[in-house]
Amino acid sequence: MEPTLTFPDVEKLGRGPETVAWTAAAALTVANLREAYRRGIFPWPGRPRDPIPWCCPRRRAVLKFSELTPGRTLEKTARKPGWSYSIDRAFPEVIAACAAAPRPGQEGTWISPAVVNAYTALHRAGWAHSVEVWRDGELVGGLYGVDAGGFFGGESMFHRVDNASKLAVAFLARHLGERGQTWMDIQQLTPHLERLGAREVTRATFLAQLAEELASGRKLFPAEPSE
Repeated sequence: MEPTLTFPDVEKLGRGPETVAWTAAAALTVANLREAYRRGIFPWPGRPRDPIPWCCPRRRAVLKFSELTPGRTLEKTARKPGWSYSIDRAFPEVIAACAAAPRPGQEGTWISPAVVNAYTALHRAGWAHSVEVWRDGELVGGLYGVDAGGFFGGESMFHRVDNASKLAVAFLARHLGERGQTWMDIQQLTPHLERLGAREVTRATFLAQLAEELASGRKLFPAEPSE
């Protein structure tokens, strides 16, 4: 039987701990992952045999689409011929590329085989999605994340040519914006995303805004993969 987790009410944590649970990899089930994201919680695995921490940071990184600042270089790049974009066309390839992406200052990747299997199952269940960036028919960048039920949280991205991951973010922002979402969760602030306009908010602010988005009942993604 798959383990079912009971998560704490993170709204009552105040300035309490960021890690709200520790589990074995077997707890990375579709049901647990979906429940966690709806509560503003996400797993942050380390080494393969270590217990998995489930986190809700005190400071949460978000990207408001109205504050997206692609810059002249990215806008110029986007206008060049040969670029195309898709959703859920190559989820396994995207998550594998994210797992293989070099991470300066880190010994390895948190996207372990257990994580790949868990999010691939979540994708098959219709809750995890990928954005692909193609240049002349070749996959050169992308990202994947989770639809918590009307609200999207980004997990990881990769690029094989300059600006490809930024183009994925810009494409996703347009896609979500057309469906009524005004911002997305990016969990932790990185220089890469900060240059695009991302910033941090408090845990309380994030949870309040998450609740509003989930209450909307928006349909963010098509039932079938699209280009």
